[in-house]
Amino acid sequence: MAIDKLTVLLIGNGGREHALSWKLAQSPHVEHIYVVPGNGGTELLQNVTNISNISQEDFPALASFAKEKKVNFLIPGPEAPLVAGITDFFQQNVPGIRVFGPSKAAARMEGSKTFSKDFMKEYNIPTAAYENFSDFEAAKRYLDAIDHDVVIKADGLAAGKGVIIPQTKEEAHAALKDIMLTREFGDAGNSVVIEEFLEGEECSILTFSDGHVIASLPPAQDHKRIGDGDTGPNTGGMGTYAPCPDRVISKSQLEHINKTILQPTIDGMRKSGYTFVGCLFTGLMMTPNKGAKVLEYNVRFGDPETQSVLPLLSTDLAELMYHCTTATLSSVLPIQISSQSAATVVVAAGGYPGTYAKGTPITLDAVAQDTTTIFHAGTVVKDGKLLTSGGRVIAATATGADLAEAVKRAYEGVKSIHFNGMQFRSDIAAKGLK
Repeated sequence: MAIDKLTVLLIGNGGREHALSWKLAQSPHVEHIYVVPGNGGTELLQNVTNISNISQEDFPALASFAKEKKVNFLIPGPEAPLVAGITDFFQQNVPGIRVFGPSKAAARMEGSKTFSKDFMKEYNIPTAAYENFSDFEAAKRYLDAIDHDVVIKADGLAAGKGVIIPQTKEEAHAALKDIMLTREFGDAGNSVVIEEFLEGEECSILTFSDGHVIASLPPAQDHKRIGDGDTGPNTGGMGTYAPCPDRVISKSQLEHINKTILQPTIDGMRKSGYTFVGCLFTGLMMTPNKGAKVLEYNVRFGDPETQSVLPLLSTDLAELMYHCTTATLSSVLPIQISSQSAATVVVAAGGYPGTYAKGTPITLDAVAQDTTTIFHAGTVVKDGKLLTSGGRVIAATATGADLAEAVKRAYEGVKSIHFNGMQFRSDIAAKGLK
């Protein structure tokens, strides 16, 4: 099936969007990419234009811009526009547009933790035992009645920070109060999921789907906490590597996950009347005794997982996305994946994930272009100068013949980045290298 020449509108301003732009710009099918609002990294790419005067939330303005620029392909990067219904809005208001991203109904899989847990129960997707609560007193009573470790999750979107792993009963009660009474995450805390704490190794899989067929990228492992040795508060992610070694997730386990989790999820969504088109992120806990269990679904590419897995994808990304939107994904399978490994080290602003400075000047030295890429996240170009504009500022991603080589090159890439107060973990992929 021939592919139209694509003029792309990509929504977002993080490292994920820089990585997506970087990969899409390599495709002969892509004529131009507009990124709203983009960052300092997307600004430097060929055939990519940042559009910073339109809000990601202003769907009518985005649709008008798309018509004016003859955009025929929309890719919403972050979760918020998807949960708010950007796919439905564009399909109703921009004739001929294709959208790589799920409908508002399908985006509830990320938009509501209680919704996704109930979906897993209905379709027998393996997950942690759980209870949902919208009443604080009932949740409190439940906590008092159980004697196993728990994870407490705010129901709605909380920018990756609405998941609390309390160490004691007192901490669990404090977390419940922070979410439901103090409203630390606003309306996201209207209800909570209290689920059993699972032991094991976490990993995540990004899966392309046209609503019927699936194709997954290599499993990646994220590093959520700010400090070495998984210490300190949770962040949006301080680094990733891919693929995970057999010790974490073997080939036979991957096949089992496809049969018992990924395909049944896509089939279940279609049967329930909200067919999923786009990239499904499945967060998994590889438990020692009970196999893979789903921790969460996201309805878009992960960040910073995307920065590690896209350099390993040999198949044309634009082609893959296009075939997902035309229900013809099977025509480009199997997807081609490099035999190499990749690692990403995120460099954050001092103080992150708490308060941090913005507007700090950044200088970048040259890196080995054939193996290393610097992906921008919280950066902006002002008056010709590159400045910090977010908590997770920038990242070095590198590939290598094996994981050790990829990690070594990624940290060499970090040495090319300079700004005051910069912080990063020194143990990215240590678990994978064990």
